[in-house]
Amino acid sequence: MSTTRRGRPREYDRTAALERALVLFWERGYEATSIAELTAAMGMGPPSLYAAFGSKRQLFDEVVQSYGRTYHAFMAKALMEEPTLRRGMERLLREAAAEYTRPDRPPGCLVISAAVNCSSPEVEQALRALRTSDVQALERLIDAAIATGELPADADVHSLALFTSVVLQGMAHQARDGANRDELEAVATLALRSWAWA
Repeated sequence: MSTTRRGRPREYDRTAALERALVLFWERGYEATSIAELTAAMGMGPPSLYAAFGSKRQLFDEVVQSYGRTYHAFMAKALMEEPTLRRGMERLLREAAAEYTRPDRPPGCLVISAAVNCSSPEVEQALRALRTSDVQALERLIDAAIATGELPADADVHSLALFTSVVLQGMAHQARDGANRDELEAVATLALRSWAWA
């Protein structure tokens, strides 16, 4: 009597493996993270990693998508859930101070950290596109605030959006250098005073 052998079940939790890769990329950046380090952290051999994720670059792309849905989601929520741009900006900057310095995860922002010393043009371009999309989203919100009269009609939309992005990126870098939440909240307060409604 013949029998059909079933394939072996996966010996790893894909979601957990992806989370461990996310933390490693967040801590070390894209360039400095090796396949050997990834396989050790994820609990799988190189053949299994390539079978599950395709390549280091494809794994990183999936990590960035996961990061956007989870750790990075506070930004969009802060801006969209508040009734005014001013309240949204205050919440965004203060939550960034808290999120970037949480003791249960790497400091700063993965999108910023992963770009440091990155020599891969494709990865650098992808990360730059993410940062640019954040600036464009801020521009749309600022335009809407001008339309409702919350900001003056002559407000410099692009400069305000870029300024906010620079502040957030700087806060992320400072968190990696050891700045604490109180220090970053002080930066947030100064940034809010720079806006046209101050």
